[in-house]
Amino acid sequence: MRVLITAANGKLGAYVIRALARDHDLVLFARHQPGAEFDGLPWVQGDITSLDDCRRALQGIDALQHLAAQPWPTDHPQMREQAAAAGLAIDTTFRANMVGVYNLLQAAVEANVRTVVMAGSNCVLGHGYRISAAPFPHAFLPIDETHPTWPEDSYSFTKRAGEDLLASYTRAYGIRTYVTRIAGICPPAQRRRMLAEATPTTTWSPWLWGWVGSEDVASAHRLLMEQADELPPHDVYFLNADDTTALEPTRHLIERFRPDLLPLVRELDGHASLITCTKLKAATGWRHQTTWREFQ
Repeated sequence: MRVLITAANGKLGAYVIRALARDHDLVLFARHQPGAEFDGLPWVQGDITSLDDCRRALQGIDALQHLAAQPWPTDHPQMREQAAAAGLAIDTTFRANMVGVYNLLQAAVEANVRTVVMAGSNCVLGHGYRISAAPFPHAFLPIDETHPTWPEDSYSFTKRAGEDLLASYTRAYGIRTYVTRIAGICPPAQRRRMLAEATPTTTWSPWLWGWVGSEDVASAHRLLMEQADELPPHDVYFLNADDTTALEPTRHLIERFRPDLLPLVRELDGHASLITCTKLKAATGWRHQTTWREFQ
């Protein structure tokens, strides 16, 4: 397949490129030229917030790996100074994560692209970046794709709305679309730091100690794209490691910091993740391979 990869010079791009390069013809799409490692691959300079740029990039493409996004809410009341310091407008998150996704989907339909795999976020749940004082309403643990979503901020909302936008294009145009609800992405260097800096847990984490190896994200995206004809026309999958970033067993964390959640626990042995990837594993055969707990 001829595959377009957005944000090809981003945090995840290199791993997806490496996972696909052996078996597919790749085209890279980014605002800035990707690193020297990928000099031999065609590069389209552009921005996903430009429909014309998306149209240029998607000509002759069979499948789209959409990795580009604004990764935090630039309009969040507690993050506006950070956004301003970075030169980001208050609406940057919405434009990138909603208008950008629309532009890519519209251009993909016009170019007869067959499959789209989009990097989403487990933030669609609404458990992080909360604005109100209301706690996130857990329904059951571990969380799966049937759990209700309660986003409050623009990042979480746009990631959740992006899922529905992809589903609408599947219904309307027949394009096959898949979204991965990714946890915090950790390349090898970060996993080494996690091991070196690990300390006992002192408080409940609203992020639920979620993480996933960069290589594992790339392998999931490859499997979803290559197995699209065997999957439902549209679907959404949590994508995180099987364990947590905490030293303590998961049930111990709940007993210590959130005993009110114990009646909601179905099965959480050892360091089991509070978000399960059972659906992704059953659909594609994907398995979590990386670790931060030991390095040889």
